[in-house]
Amino acid sequence: MAHTKSRLLAAATVMATLVGGLGIGLTTSSVGASGSLKPLNLGLLTDETGLGASGNATSVQGMQAAVYLAKRAGYKLTFEVGDTATSPTTALSAGQSLVDQHHVTAVIAVSSLTFAAAPFFKTQGIPVVGAAEDAGEWSTDSNMFSAYGIVHTTEVNTDEGAYFKSQGVTNLGSIGYSISPSSAEAAEDAGDSAKAAGIKVGYVNAAFPFGSTNVAPIALAMKAAGVNGMTAATDPNTAYALISALKLDGVHLKAVLLATGYGGDVTSQASPAEAQAAQGVSFENPFEVMEQNTPATKQFAADLKSAGIKGLPTQSEYNAYVSVGLLLAGLKGAGSTLTGASIIAGLSKVHSWDAMGLFGSDPVPLSNRTNFSGHCLWVAKLKGSAFDLVPGADPICGHTIAGDTTAPPT
Repeated sequence: MAHTKSRLLAAATVMATLVGGLGIGLTTSSVGASGSLKPLNLGLLTDETGLGASGNATSVQGMQAAVYLAKRAGYKLTFEVGDTATSPTTALSAGQSLVDQHHVTAVIAVSSLTFAAAPFFKTQGIPVVGAAEDAGEWSTDSNMFSAYGIVHTTEVNTDEGAYFKSQGVTNLGSIGYSISPSSAEAAEDAGDSAKAAGIKVGYVNAAFPFGSTNVAPIALAMKAAGVNGMTAATDPNTAYALISALKLDGVHLKAVLLATGYGGDVTSQASPAEAQAAQGVSFENPFEVMEQNTPATKQFAADLKSAGIKGLPTQSEYNAYVSVGLLLAGLKGAGSTLTGASIIAGLSKVHSWDAMGLFGSDPVPLSNRTNFSGHCLWVAKLKGSAFDLVPGADPICGHTIAGDTTAPPT
């Protein structure tokens, strides 16, 4: 993925500092006049630099848009950014700095490495809301609340298999990262989902090095296996490199479905070579896509515009924005004096969560940490510089396959 480019205008004030020798990038940001708004200082734990930046760095822009969401709810939102540098050690240090030095009220987590700081947040009683993209702590730790609803990463869902079946795929290849449990399990889940749909699974690699673009051996292995469909539970840079390598090897893919990359990740962030590789690729999104022009997407677009952010949102912008929305929903039941315990109690009272309408007519049972059995995906395909909705997949909804689980990576 190309280096992340700022898409903010002068409305945002950003100050970058470096914390004593730890290499933790901290940014303080706020937008708008305070008036009679109640203060709300949050921490954003994200992969702003390092290999994970291609997927998560623009979460900062999502927080900038969420400032206007918070303002409508009566809060003046400020936030500190803790950069994991895509390192488990630095992720923990960044999380500790957000709590111990900046005394944030709660943490928004949009990182592949949240699991490294999760035990610290739990022992400190810090509310954490965010994207459950890393590991299983989101379902086990009572202080953590996923903006997607609870994701049991070892369970297999029918949605991806159904999508590939609808696109004529007969032999699937799938890859994921070894360092990220949810990525590795998602790669295996995709294979099992495809098998349940009657599709052969010719190649699965759930132990690919994080962020690597050394994909030539993988492409050759997929070609030898006869795959004609591909999915990657990886950051966009890895996925685009693999797509390009498969094309060079003469592999014709009937369908490619990527877990990340929708929207600005391609149209504003990708290099020309990556944008070319993304042509005809389908991207899944756990929320309504902007092309649907629903009331919820229009409000999101308006808040992005207010923050000076141009173009389609990235996946991490969605994740940060919706996470703040969930936190605000929890604050309604947290009482007049906000503490970690009161916010966790308030979030625990949010039972049916519709992501401010971005889940369409399919809210998730947020309080159900054990038996949530299905979810929906919205799929859009890149054509030129725009996205087209995929008929029958706007959304495509699945259910958990009883008795089919994948083993956590070791």
